[in-house]
Amino acid sequence: MSVRGSRIAAPQDSSRRLRMVEWDDLRYFVSLGREGSTLAASRALGVDQSTVQRRVAALEKRLGRPLVARGQSGYRLTDFGRALLGPAQDVHAAVERFEQSVAEAVRGEAGVVRVTCPEPIVLRLQRAGLVDRFHARHPGLRIEFLVSDRYMDLMQGDADVALRSGDTDDGELVGRRIADSIWAVYGSRDYLAAHGRPARVEDLRQHALIGLDDSMSRHRAAAWLREIAPDAPLVARNGSVLGLLHSAKAGLGLAPLPVAIAEAEPDLERVLGPIPALRRIWRVLTPPHLRHEPRVAAFFDFVVAEAEALAPVLTG
Repeated sequence: MSVRGSRIAAPQDSSRRLRMVEWDDLRYFVSLGREGSTLAASRALGVDQSTVQRRVAALEKRLGRPLVARGQSGYRLTDFGRALLGPAQDVHAAVERFEQSVAEAVRGEAGVVRVTCPEPIVLRLQRAGLVDRFHARHPGLRIEFLVSDRYMDLMQGDADVALRSGDTDDGELVGRRIADSIWAVYGSRDYLAAHGRPARVEDLRQHALIGLDDSMSRHRAAAWLREIAPDAPLVARNGSVLGLLHSAKAGLGLAPLPVAIAEAEPDLERVLGPIPALRRIWRVLTPPHLRHEPRVAAFFDFVVAEAEALAPVLTG
């Protein structure tokens, strides 16, 4: 899609007559300045070399001053041309963004995509540049994060898309695998110095353990702790994985944690694992009736395409 007939006001001349610049002429000048020759510009634009020459000449006529000097060795920008090239490139970028927004609006790619995922993942996605990259690619869309370690009901409309690790008992959702979820057991340096390190999983029964509260009783980490240390009291119960992390950093005890977030903490040390029983996969999930809705499809397909970049964010 191109914007035809767009007019950009140029400065008034000495007679204060308002001159207008056609964008379709301006973009040929931008390409000539960027590529360095009319031949290279014609190839970049997919037109004949003579077309570039003619459209730049038309722009010069409108402006009343030469933008390029024509010599035996080719074309070079005049001082006037160099002064206008930067602003012209800014206009070029703005029009391209506008054209992309128009195309997305026509396709329905506009609005908000509500994405649910665990709290630690949001910061890691932002730091990895993935959120900014999505917004740059789809300027008509905005991600709204619904942060929770609990599974939101996508079929009931609680969110549009989920980035979720672990088992899902909702077979109605459409999903794609994007990474692995790997867990291990961690403790703070202070705790390990005071209480020693477990050599085996069975040794965890002799240690202070940090777990999840009743609201997270179905989480695989909670189920695993009940299985390997059924009689061990928990020194702290948390309503989120991030709570597990903070309790472990505080030196309260040992905790099962995702490798992706725990390995980034200098105060924590891995003492056991990875734990095979805690290994799951990360999926991007959405209800079937939303899978091909333009705004949801844009995010879903972006995540799938960025799976390689997402792996260190989600897996560690």
